[in-house]
Amino acid sequence: MSTSKGINTICTHTGELEDKEYQGAVSPLYMSTSYVFEEVEVKRYPRYFNTPNQVALAKKMAALEHGEDALIFGSGMSAISNTLMAFLHSGDHVVFQDALYGGTTNLVTEEFHKFGIEYSFAKDSAVDSLEAEIKENTKLIYIESPSNPLMKLTDMEGVAKLAKKHGLVSMIDNTFASPVNQNPLDFGIDIVIHSATKYMGGHSDILAGTVISSSEYIDRVRQLAKNLGGNLSDYTVWLLERSLKTMGIRVKAQNENALELAKYLAAHDSISKVYYPGLKDHPEYELAKRQMKAFGGMMSFELKDTINASAFMKELNLIKPSMSLAGVESTILLPSKTSHGLLSPEEREKQGIKDGLLRFSVGIEDFEDLKEDLTQALEKFK
Repeated sequence: MSTSKGINTICTHTGELEDKEYQGAVSPLYMSTSYVFEEVEVKRYPRYFNTPNQVALAKKMAALEHGEDALIFGSGMSAISNTLMAFLHSGDHVVFQDALYGGTTNLVTEEFHKFGIEYSFAKDSAVDSLEAEIKENTKLIYIESPSNPLMKLTDMEGVAKLAKKHGLVSMIDNTFASPVNQNPLDFGIDIVIHSATKYMGGHSDILAGTVISSSEYIDRVRQLAKNLGGNLSDYTVWLLERSLKTMGIRVKAQNENALELAKYLAAHDSISKVYYPGLKDHPEYELAKRQMKAFGGMMSFELKDTINASAFMKELNLIKPSMSLAGVESTILLPSKTSHGLLSPEEREKQGIKDGLLRFSVGIEDFEDLKEDLTQALEKFK
């Protein structure tokens, strides 16, 4: 199906399997882990990422990001690690932007030395800063936009041009934006990665990851991935395909709620700072308007120093203190204790992540109810 179709049409129909026997309305689920091997064009095996449900979902993922092909993994970190390792060898060097998901940073700092892979973190997310870290043995540039948890943006088109100038592969973690709000391949980025646990799953009950790119690059990742064994079970593949059908309308509601709540919090006298790309005082607001279709459902904010962040969370009734993000329900957490808890205090301080910073994943509840919940909790600390 052409990517010229609307986002909700792609979410609903692209890649669906036809129930030829009973004409059911949803894709059938093929649970077999064993398939015939003689007189067939494709020898199917779950670890080879080529079962019927895996192939069908990959078509939907690719269409959503305007790519040629995709792979579905057992987690976002599996997608990240498999893809990085598919393009890096001993003696190679990779440039990362400064602000990244804590799990990605931990993978790099704790594991890369075991494989003889060199790396540099740029001083910030600017294209010039990334270019300053490029060496003769650099093979890849890796970015994340918006970043977790401070919502920093990176100029995707600028990074894509930089990578092509130096003959490098460019990769982006597009989880926070989702394909609804941002399509990096359209700006020249080579490879897009998602933690499909988040907006793609959307109901806090699926763990998955995906990588989308050209057929050539996906084949390269597949060759490594089938040896490492990070595929997703076909039952969860089927559940993820079901969840994706509503992603467009879910994310639209989250976008609308988040923008209004960001404005509300920014004007509240108990809040010292709000990080949200849809606010006009965000440093990359103009860039956000240029490369995002909407500003997303994620934000972070800092309370005034007199308010204890953990105590504040306990006063919330509707918004749940919870680990992950991007579900239909609104959740909140302290990155210093969760997503970036593996980093040292010095590493967090370097990234600008204060111990009291709160990351707010806005759900699809009614705006007035979410606003009331935040208001009543803040009032307890007047």
